Amino acid sequence: MEDPSHLSLNNASFSLCPSAATLYFLPSIYTLLFLTALPGNVLSLWVFLRCIPSISPTHIYLTHLSISNLLMAVTVPFLAAYFAWGSHWTVGDIPCQIALHGITPVLHINIYISLLILTWVALSRFAVLIRNTHASRPSSCITLLPHGFFSRLTRVSFANIVCGMVWAVAVGGIVPVTIYYSVNEATESAEDAEEGGCESVCYSPVVELGGSVSSNLNIFTITVFFVLYLLVLLSYVIVLKHVRRSRRNANITRSQSMLARVSRNIVIIQVVLSLCLLPYHIYKPIFITLAHDQPAPLHSSCLAVDTCHPLNSFIEIKNCLFLLAALRSSTDPVMYFLLDRTFRKHALTLLRSNKTDLNGRQMVWSTTGSANQRTENAGEANVTFSGEALSCERSQQLHCNK
Repeated sequence: MEDPSHLSLNNASFSLCPSAATLYFLPSIYTLLFLTALPGNVLSLWVFLRCIPSISPTHIYLTHLSISNLLMAVTVPFLAAYFAWGSHWTVGDIPCQIALHGITPVLHINIYISLLILTWVALSRFAVLIRNTHASRPSSCITLLPHGFFSRLTRVSFANIVCGMVWAVAVGGIVPVTIYYSVNEATESAEDAEEGGCESVCYSPVVELGGSVSSNLNIFTITVFFVLYLLVLLSYVIVLKHVRRSRRNANITRSQSMLARVSRNIVIIQVVLSLCLLPYHIYKPIFITLAHDQPAPLHSSCLAVDTCHPLNSFIEIKNCLFLLAALRSSTDPVMYFLLDRTFRKHALTLLRSNKTDLNGRQMVWSTTGSANQRTENAGEANVTFSGEALSCERSQQLHCNK
C-alpha cells in the first residue's frame, strides 16, 4: 500500500512563492549590474578598438569578451523585471516570451564564452612563458604541444580564428537547447497545465526546473567547466614549478618579471573563475538531482494554489548563485586593468582626459557665466541710473511750471 502523504504530493499542484530575495534583492542587484557593466564594457571596447595603436592577440580575446559582456548587460534589465514581476506574468505574455526566448540563451552564451576565452588566455600565456623562458632545462610541456603552436599564439589572425570558434561552439551548442527548452519544456508544459485548469505563470517550476534535455545539457556544460577549470589550475601549478626552477638559474634572471607577471595573470583568472563561476557549477548538479527526484506533477503550477513548491528555497539559491556568475560581466573591466598594462595605461589616460575636459568646460562656463553676470549687472545699473535721471528731469520740469 502506498504512503498517503506521497499520494497527496503527486496529486497536488504547486507554485513558487518568491521571497524578498527574489522580489527585491535580485532585481536591485541586476539593476546595479546594468549600471556598472554597460559603461565599463563600453569603455573597454573603446580602449581596445580606438585607443590602442597595436593590437595583440590578448587584446583580441578581451575585445570579444567585452562584446559578450555588453550583450549580456543589455539583457539584464529584462532579467530584473522577470524576478520582480514574473510571478504576475503568464507564460503567453510577451515579457515572459522575451525572457524565455531571448534572455536565457544570451545569459548562458555569455557565461561559457567567458569561460572559454579566459581559459584560452591563461593557457596561451602559460604556453608562451614555457616556450620563451627555459629554466635549468626545457619544460616537458613543450613536447606535448604541436610544432608551430607557439608561433601561432603571437598572431592576431590566429586569435581571431580562436574567438570565432569560441562563438560558434557557444552559440551552436546553447541556442538549439535553449530554444527546445523554451518551446517544448516550458511553453508546452505550461499549456498542459492550463488544459488541466491551471494558469501557469512565468516564474514557475515549469520554467525554473526545465526538462530532461536541458538538464542533460547542463550536466555536459558542468563537465566542460570543471575540465577547463582544472586546466587553468594545472597551468598555474606548472608555472609555479617553472618559477622555482628559474630562480635557481642565474642565466634567466632577466625573465623574472615576465614569470611573475604571467603567474599573477593566471592567478587573477583562477580567482575570477573560483569566485564567480565555481559556486554555481558546484550547486547545479545538486539542484538537477533534487529536481529529477521530484514527481512529475510537482512541475506544474496554479495561481489558485497557495502551496509552495518543495524546491522553492533551492530555486532561489540557484538564482542567487547565477547572479554571482552574471556579476562577472561587471567586474571584467577591473580584471582588464590587472591583466594588461597597455589597457590600463590607455584607460587611465582616457579617464584623465575626460576629467580634464570636464573641468575645462566647467571653468569656461564659470568664466562665461561671470562675464554674463557682470554684463547683466551693468545693464541693471544703467537702467537704474536712466530711471533715476528721468525721474529727476520730470521733477525739475514740474518745479519750473509751478
